[in-house]
This record gives sequence, C-alpha cells and structure tokens, in this order.
Amino acid sequence: MLSQLVEDLQVGQLVRSRAGRDRGNYYLIYDVLDEAFVRVIDGEKKRLTNPKKKNIKHLEVLPVPVAVLADKLRDGERVTDEEVNKIIRSLG
Repeated sequence: MLSQLVEDLQVGQLVRSRAGRDRGNYYLIYDVLDEAFVRVIDGEKKRLTNPKKKNIKHLEVLPVPVAVLADKLRDGERVTDEEVNKIIRSLG
C-alpha cells in the first residue's frame, strides 16, 4: 500500500495533512525526498524558501495534480509563493 502511495506522489500534487498540528491543511508537494518523506509548501506559512518535511503516511493524496505548477517546479522555472497560495485556495 505504501509503495503504491509513493508511486502516486509527484511534484505539484495537491495533498491534505491527516496528522500533526497542521491537520486539515492543504499543501502542494515540492519535492519527493525518499519512500517515506516529501517536502510540501503552501505559499503562506510554508514557503518555497522553507518547505515542510512531511511523512507520507500523514498525507491524504488528492487526485488533483497542478500541471502548470508541477512543470515549472520540475523545470526549475521561477514560482512565487503567491502563485502557490492562489492555486491551493482555488483547489482546496
């Protein structure tokens, strides 16, 4: 089950926190570190300069990839925190 979850994760994927102080908050996956952890951003509290390291088991993966933002992050193009925040507010 966990290996399937790791395969479903991709940069730019919308997720919701299921555990911790940030339970219920929406994030975008900024980076997949390994089979257990990812770094997430929300453009407000967790910005591009300081992404949050989050255990994959504590995330609910939502079937909403943000293709435009994912492409920018993968290609190393400039992405702003305001852009991330706006996308999360519109989807979450």
